[in-house]
Amino acid sequence: MDTTASTFSLSRFVEDARVVAPVAGRASHFARLPDGRTTLVIRVLEEGRRGDVCVAGPRTRAHFKNVTGGTRAVILQFKPGWSAPLLGVGASALTDRIVPLEDLWGRSGRELGHELLAARSLPEVLDRLSHAVALRTRQGFEPASARLARRAVRLLEADEVRVESVAARLGVTARHLRRAFTESIGIGPKDFARSVRLRRAVRMAETSKDWGRIAAEAGYYDQSHLIADFRELIGLTPGQFARSVQ
Repeated sequence: MDTTASTFSLSRFVEDARVVAPVAGRASHFARLPDGRTTLVIRVLEEGRRGDVCVAGPRTRAHFKNVTGGTRAVILQFKPGWSAPLLGVGASALTDRIVPLEDLWGRSGRELGHELLAARSLPEVLDRLSHAVALRTRQGFEPASARLARRAVRLLEADEVRVESVAARLGVTARHLRRAFTESIGIGPKDFARSVRLRRAVRMAETSKDWGRIAAEAGYYDQSHLIADFRELIGLTPGQFARSVQ
């Protein structure tokens, strides 16, 4: 019996797992905001028989998609900084890309893809993925830069917005931090901090449309700064985006 796989937990690597199911007669609308996350997307087109398993890398701009028909998807979002040990490539190789798992793992990726497509529930998907990830992380190598990048992520998500301050707290130069961050997270630390602020504003907008207050509390200089970021990163004004996700 493989005790490593049997006692392994994905919670170290996965921060969100969900099933997206179609509503009969309606198209489903998806919006993925810029972030430093890599996700595994299992798209089931014909229950247990046809579909695909892909890795969606970190995004620098928002991505919108409309899905119709009987497509069901299982989406697993990995915590930032685990691309090298989990997938065998640096996160920067996946930025703004969608890559079949088979292209990254070869034959083992193809075989795991078949198993994931045949799974009948989210717990079953997680169980099969746990076994595969346990074997890979046991055999893989994790660079020190990945651990540094993950520490920087925690500081940036805790409201430390200056890259120089984060670097100083971690005892490295800003240049060294940018290099480690880009390799292990897939985007630079300034872009990551920007995405954190944007996502914070989007969450606040779920209960308020006072954009001036949202701008101040989310960490923008002013409302104009918030609007400029929405236009550049999402391609919509804050009001347009809020209406698009209703």
